[in-house]
Amino acid sequence: MKHRLRIAARLTAASAHATAPAPERAEAPELVRPPAGREPPVAGAGYRRSWFWTAYDALAQALDHRFGWDRLPTPLGLAVLVGIRNRLRKHNLYDPGRLPSAGPPPPVPDPKGHEVRRTANGSYNDVDHPAMGMAGTRFGRNVPLEHAYAETPERVMTPNPRMISRRLMTRTRFQPARSLNVLAATWLQFMIRDWFSHGISPSDDPWTIPLEPGDDWPEPLLTIPRVPADPTRPPGYEGPATSLNTLTHWWDLSLVYGLSDEEQRALRTGTRGRIRHRPSGTRAMAGGKADPTREPGFWLGLVMMQGLFEREHNAICERLHAEYPAWGDDELFERARLINAALVAKIHTVEWTPAVISHPTAVTGLRANWWGLASEPINRALGRISRSETISGIPGSRTDHFGVPFSITEEFAAVYRMHPLIPDDYSLRHLRDDSRIRDTTLRELSGPAALRVASAISAADLLYSFGTEYPGAIVLHNFPRLLQEFERPDGKLVDLAATDLIRCRELGVPRYNEFRRLLNLRPASGFDTLTDDPALAEELREVYADRLEDVDLIVGMFAEKRPEGFAFSDTAFRVFILMASRRLNSDRFFTPDYAERVYTRTGLDWIANSSMTSVILRHHPELRPALHHVGNAFAPWRRSGVTA
Repeated sequence: MKHRLRIAARLTAASAHATAPAPERAEAPELVRPPAGREPPVAGAGYRRSWFWTAYDALAQALDHRFGWDRLPTPLGLAVLVGIRNRLRKHNLYDPGRLPSAGPPPPVPDPKGHEVRRTANGSYNDVDHPAMGMAGTRFGRNVPLEHAYAETPERVMTPNPRMISRRLMTRTRFQPARSLNVLAATWLQFMIRDWFSHGISPSDDPWTIPLEPGDDWPEPLLTIPRVPADPTRPPGYEGPATSLNTLTHWWDLSLVYGLSDEEQRALRTGTRGRIRHRPSGTRAMAGGKADPTREPGFWLGLVMMQGLFEREHNAICERLHAEYPAWGDDELFERARLINAALVAKIHTVEWTPAVISHPTAVTGLRANWWGLASEPINRALGRISRSETISGIPGSRTDHFGVPFSITEEFAAVYRMHPLIPDDYSLRHLRDDSRIRDTTLRELSGPAALRVASAISAADLLYSFGTEYPGAIVLHNFPRLLQEFERPDGKLVDLAATDLIRCRELGVPRYNEFRRLLNLRPASGFDTLTDDPALAEELREVYADRLEDVDLIVGMFAEKRPEGFAFSDTAFRVFILMASRRLNSDRFFTPDYAERVYTRTGLDWIANSSMTSVILRHHPELRPALHHVGNAFAPWRRSGVTA
């Protein structure tokens, strides 16, 4: 209790500081601070607060706590998920943009034509709040700000992150996720690299982690770079943790299209809206101008996805040009970009996510996000039959920020740390007969080596190889070994498992039990209730010295029993329930502007008639036999020469 009072006092003091005169500081023209325009409404104001919805949400919570939404019949389970999401929207959206900032927000120039096109830097998605969600704005939070303080240096090291990595994360044997293929893992990184980045970590003053006796780390010390400091925080700031997203917060495929007009001009061919294939495979992932092959995290999977959706953009341009021959290069580029980004959002919503959480109730709910409970056939035949997102889906509904300016949240980033999906070893094979081209490792598919592999092996063979292999299960003792001793392009060695733990601790993401409480979930009452594996429970008790409240969020999520069909935890699912739909609800290009006047009839039909399978086959028709009778492109494909 005293701890909570101290935190509340610090937060009150930080809020009071917001009205003080801003100290002089160097200009940072690429950074944007709190949104300009009229002040947004109070968090959650007016959202389903009638007596009916209050009672409904309370009943949904009671049923969830008593039975679990996943154990209920699908119609009742869906009704409970609606109540869960209502509560999350009302109680788990917070805006660090209201915290002290060193100076007023810089002016955001009004770009020409923003009404019908996405700006490169994400501004003017909401014309009343033009800076909302643009590159360089703060990450939001899904936990109250008084619970979002960075841990002290002593706590950041408790328990030792390297010790947890070695004892609980290390992949002793590969545990496959047999309902998925490696394209599912590839897609996830493609999305993450498009959605959020904390920027390039400084090289000075890293975290230094003591090594246990017998640790085989090849260097005398294990160092992990810190998250870059938020330069918008005033000197002496002691409030909740804040950091900036160097990418845009919107679902706009900026990984393909870049974050500036200059990047886009360099990308475009100047003819019919088309874009050129970049030899480096993808844009600089931290938003800079560096060679992306030299940035941590660059690998063959990104090259494959980048190339596929570059080709998709150009195919859309050709279709639009045939339909609207009078349109110039700019018009074709901007409309194709809108269509391509929306298609990616649709694929993630109704294909990738249902593949990784294939519980019938969850799948129905995810599809309803796009088409509504009225179903896809009704939506395609009649369009929207209701203003309600529940009945007719989010695309085309009204924009709703639920009282809080939109942003990606630190908690959303935290639950997407799913590195166990990545295999260490890969078998690259020929599509024609499934014969082996070469066996290789993640290290040999990363950095500049990725481009050598991509140039030596056809895209169809690479897609086939990834489509027919399993990714790893998202559980403990299944972290890629090569990522626990990951050599960055600058030659530095990093343990990414330890890094994942430190990132949550230094960014103020609560630990497992506290995180569950703040999401209105019951915390684990003991190590034996945290997991249904008695041996694992004993390992957890030993590593965390019998201190249940110290268990890290990622460790708890990897350990907990999952709902049927789920590749990841129910704890993570609560953040997805909230944020996956919010990313559509808040974006005007998925709400009122998801319309013919912006996308064209041709564009809307392209999105409606396309899937990940059709995108792949549009550019690689030779893969049709491998995808024959495969209902979801992220499920295992058929091997060549293998009959059904």
